[in-house]
Amino acid sequence: MPQLSRYSDSRVEKLLDELSKVLETDKAPTDLSLMVLGNMVTNLINSSVSPAQRHALARSFAAALEASVSEDSAH
Repeated sequence: MPQLSRYSDSRVEKLLDELSKVLETDKAPTDLSLMVLGNMVTNLINSSVSPAQRHALARSFAAALEASVSEDSAH
């Protein structure tokens, strides 16, 4: 079941579009894009979340990421 977000779809889509454009403009390959985005997530967690909650949030994020990955052969 999808989770409800406190943010509008349009705000999420706008940010996603802007981040995607930066990576596309740089012609960043998939592995570099994932590395940069992973570093961004790590930095956000380490700078914005209390130390006591960081590991729980990282586990929750990883679980949500894994659940959102498609098994189809769209590649």
